[in-house]
Formats: sequence, structure tokens, C-alpha cells
Amino acid sequence: MELQVKKLDPRAKLPSYAIPGDAGLDLYALEDYIVSAGKYLSGLRTGIAMAIPVGYVGLCWDKSGLAAKHGITVLAGVIDSGYRGELLLTVLNSSDKDYHFAAGDKVMQILIQPAQQVEVIETKELSSAERGPRNFGSTGK
Repeated sequence: MELQVKKLDPRAKLPSYAIPGDAGLDLYALEDYIVSAGKYLSGLRTGIAMAIPVGYVGLCWDKSGLAAKHGITVLAGVIDSGYRGELLLTVLNSSDKDYHFAAGDKVMQILIQPAQQVEVIETKELSSAERGPRNFGSTGK
């Protein structure tokens, strides 16, 4: 499968796999950004747009090192196949220290995955399931 990516700025880096076989393509910061401690930053520019094929979705996920070592996590991580604008990223800094992204730094990763559309049907009753309506902590944790 091909993923068409357009550079909107000559400084932009194309998404890339760090290692063959990786699931996620790394997305890079176009400019320098500071994410303040305990705050989120929305609108972090990548300088790219992409054409995700119909029937697929781009799901944005944390870089494990950024999350584990610096508390940087992804917010607003669904890119629909019909979107053709610049990928603007949103991250949360859950740590107590400001975090600096330099231009060209990896920010998050995007997985291109199948996305099936469903027909929504209203019903008065749902089929039964072992879990049923039990919610948070239903497995004992």
C-alpha cells in the first residue's frame, strides 16, 4: 500500500519507520516547541499533509520513550481518510518539567490501519454478553 504525503514546507520531514517492521511511522516537529509542565500544546506543526486511503485511518500514538521518560502523551489522535490539511499534533506534558521539541524531533507515531464503517441500527435490546453492563474495574483491577 502507498501513502501519499505532500510537503507543505521545505523544512518538513516525511514520516518514516525507524526500523523495518515497525508498526508506526514517526511524525516530526517542523519548528521548535516548548510544552510546559502539566499543560498540553495543540497545533504543533509537521509541515506535511497526507492522503490516507479510503477504508483506512491514521491513529496517532505515543512514542514510548517520550511517554515513559518525559510524560509526553498524544491527544486528538484520529486522522480520517478524507482529511487533506496539514497534520497538526496535540501533546500533553504530564510531567513537572517543561519539554522542548527541536525542529526535526520525533513527536509521535501514526499507524495506518483498516477502518470499517458500520450501519447504525437503533434497538430496544442488546444481545447478551458475559461482561454485560459491568464497567470500570469489572475484571477486579
